Amino acid sequence: MKKVIASPHAPKAVGPYSQAILNGTTLYVSGQLPIDGATNTMPDSVEEQTKQSLTNLKHILDEAGYTFADVAKTTVLLADMGDFAAMNAVYATFFTSDMPARICYQVAKLPMGAKVEIDAIAVK
Repeated sequence: MKKVIASPHAPKAVGPYSQAILNGTTLYVSGQLPIDGATNTMPDSVEEQTKQSLTNLKHILDEAGYTFADVAKTTVLLADMGDFAAMNAVYATFFTSDMPARICYQVAKLPMGAKVEIDAIAVK
């Protein structure tokens, strides 16, 4: 049975979707834009945006009772693959052991002019 997960600390969805869906012991987290849930603002640099996207992901994981250690796979979308190293450096501060599987794409454009968006699948 699926259950909608919504953290009051992460930004509200910018479309007709849920922040996350828990189905059994698997948590599917929608792509997290780098929007600060408290101020509704987006930082400028890809480093700050990566940190904010992953902080939003943490809020949702916390709401569902999961941690970064439970994350099995992520997808990283970048507006510019030239930002890969900078994003990766910040990403490595959130995932410090038993790294999840990951895929990273450069896309033509992200919502709201973001430089990064990150989704995740976590399993208990």
